[in-house]
Amino acid sequence: MDKGRFGVPARARDWVIALGVAALLLGTGLSGDHPGSDPDVLGCALLAVGGLALAARRRAPLTVLVVTGLCAVGYQAAGYDALAVSYLVAVYGAVRAGHRAFTATASVTMLIVLLLTALAFHDGPAGEALAQARHVLEVAWLIAAFAAGEALRQAEQRADDAERTREETARRRADEERLHIARELHDSLTHQISIIKVQSEVAVHVARRRGEQVSDPLLAIQEAGREATRELRATLEALRDDDTAPPRGLDHIPELVEQASRAGLEATLTIEGQRSDVPAAVGRTAYRIVQEALTNVGRHAGAATASVRIVHRPGSLAIQVDDDGRATTETVPKPGLGLLGMRERVTALGGRLRAQPTAEGGFTVQAELPVERAS
Repeated sequence: MDKGRFGVPARARDWVIALGVAALLLGTGLSGDHPGSDPDVLGCALLAVGGLALAARRRAPLTVLVVTGLCAVGYQAAGYDALAVSYLVAVYGAVRAGHRAFTATASVTMLIVLLLTALAFHDGPAGEALAQARHVLEVAWLIAAFAAGEALRQAEQRADDAERTREETARRRADEERLHIARELHDSLTHQISIIKVQSEVAVHVARRRGEQVSDPLLAIQEAGREATRELRATLEALRDDDTAPPRGLDHIPELVEQASRAGLEATLTIEGQRSDVPAAVGRTAYRIVQEALTNVGRHAGAATASVRIVHRPGSLAIQVDDDGRATTETVPKPGLGLLGMRERVTALGGRLRAQPTAEGGFTVQAELPVERAS
């Protein structure tokens, strides 16, 4: 819920303003001098409706603009000096929401209609009618409300642009740092691991050609070198992914499931809910979650089946990947770099991630990504 500086919800503030304006209009209308008697039930209702309509000025600014204008015109047509305070507040709200052209056209129309209404329903000379119409909606106050709304709209837009610039700068710096780390890993660590891997494989090969028994420590070094090479290659691909590979998102998840099936895993994909556009960051994170989960299933779980479930919910996207591997609640595996990276991606979007063995055996990865916050 949107809250202001003092933690008051926006809807509550709107109702406070609406009630205050309605009370002001009723108080002024009942205490002022009118050509006839004090406002009757219809007049009081028009004043109250014009003020209370302001409670919806954020959700429907144009509708509120029209309603407050009609209330002011109707109040004047009933024979009273119309009070356009609520219309001025509606003008401010509509311009702040970005509806400048409509508001300007509606305001000009409002001035003309007030003049015609004063001429049609005023019993005195035409000059008095025109003076009454001019008193109802001062052009200076109308311009001031328009200018105030436009000034705040531009201030909010500048703040949004500044925030967007800061985010882009931070993202660019993160990309540069990520590529710098990738270069350092490639130039130093990759070379050293490659030497270890090649030397251990040569040693194993020579020992077998001589008919000697290969020691377990040497075989362990060989296997560790191979695994380290694979992990380092995957890490470098992940570090360079955002700049060297085309963007991946929800539309590419079926390819991941198909690749897992071709690799011998019985993988299924289920998509539920009404599909809607999601921010690119959410789509990329969803893709990475499924990719990492299926990769871990193929490498470590020893599973025969895996299921991927994506649920589109109002305001969020849920991802769940389950397998029937060897994990149990008693043997929780130590989180690797892939799982940590997955958690960092989810946390950066304000989402939640749960990865743990299931009571029935196997492993589950569940994530919920907020769509609105990420946009």
